[in-house]
Formats: sequence, structure tokens, C-alpha cells
Amino acid sequence: MKRIVLRGLFIGLSVVLTYQLWLFGHVWWWVNHNPTSSAMMNERLNQMRATQANAQLQYQWVPYNRISDKLKRAVISSEDANFLSHHGFDWEGIQTAAEKDLKHGKIVAGGSTISQQLAKNLLLSDHRTPWRKLEEVAITMMLEKTMSKHRILELYLNVIEWGNGVFGAQAAANHYFHVSANHLSDRQAAQLAVMVPNPRYYDDHRGSRELQRRTYTIMARMNQVSAPR
Repeated sequence: MKRIVLRGLFIGLSVVLTYQLWLFGHVWWWVNHNPTSSAMMNERLNQMRATQANAQLQYQWVPYNRISDKLKRAVISSEDANFLSHHGFDWEGIQTAAEKDLKHGKIVAGGSTISQQLAKNLLLSDHRTPWRKLEEVAITMMLEKTMSKHRILELYLNVIEWGNGVFGAQAAANHYFHVSANHLSDRQAAQLAVMVPNPRYYDDHRGSRELQRRTYTIMARMNQVSAPR
């Protein structure tokens, strides 16, 4: 019996290790190669095609130097003000988010950094489970150990969802404002940054008072942070 248990543990650990190596292989590849899709893109496309067989995503990779600095600063200001200084996890931000959630009795604030969000978007599903959270932590550490902040932000701005089937800065700039990612105004960049936590809702509610209010808040903050060069 003991031998069977030990063998089971060995097989389990081998499976976990193999999966971690598979994840690390992807992260290592993306250090110098641009992804053509992501786990989140694939999941969203499958959902769209469940109701519309010919549905397609709006997505176009654009290099870091062709993304407006305004958008970079707006997103950092809105999503992760300590992006340049932390090593993947903003413990102060996590504590603040936990306090807000405890006060309201439900999840109202996220504490995820840009690196954590990138980990989820690239390789994980949208389903919240303890196992997925552990994988998010592991992938975040891989990203931070293998990539520069410049590369992490470049990947992030190119793969996050920005609307109904809209992924990446280039597609978002064109979808909402009919401009390229390099020609966004301060207000446009701030508005896109505000949309990140709930993009499909804001895609359908572009005139939302909350969206406009938060846009002006981010406009006031975005010049207080820096983006990696």
C-alpha cells in the first residue's frame, strides 16, 4: 500500500513538474517572439463562435515603440502604479484591495499587477479557482525573472482584451477612435485604461457616467508615472 501511495505521489509530482516546464517553455519563447494568440483570446473566440460560427477577433500586434506613451502611462496609472518598482506582486495594493473587499462584503477591487494580469491572459482560463491562482503566481514569477519591464508591458498592451472580441492596443484604438495606437490623445488613452477591468461592459456602455468620471481621474494621474523605455 505504501509503495502504491509513493508511486502515486511520484506520478503526480512528475505531472506537475512537466506542466511547469511546459509553461516555462512558453514564457521563455515569448521573451523574443510575439504571440499570435493567447489562452484568453482562444477562450473568447470559442464563446463567440458558440453563437456566431464565423466570428473573428480584432487583433493586430504592434511594436512597443508604436504604442503611445500616453496609453502606457495611463494603463500603469490605472492598473499598477508601482509596476516599475515591484517584482511581480504589489503587496500594498493587494492589502488595500482586500480591505475594500472586506468592507463591502464582496470582491470590488482587484490587487493584480500588470505582470499577474499578463500571466492570466497568456496562459490561463478566465475561471477563478485556487489552482488557477497558484498557476498565476508561478507564471508571474517566470515572467519577472525572464523578461524586462519593457517586454512585459509590450506583451500586456498587445494581448489584453479591450472589448467584445477586441484584443490589444492597436485593435482597441481603431475600434473605439479610428486611430492607430500611436496617435491616441490623453483622453482617449485614459479612457482605454479605465476600460481594462471590464472591457466588454464598457464596449456596450461607452456613454457611461462612471467611465467618463474615471477617465478624467486617470488623465489627472497619468503624468505622475513613468513607462519603461
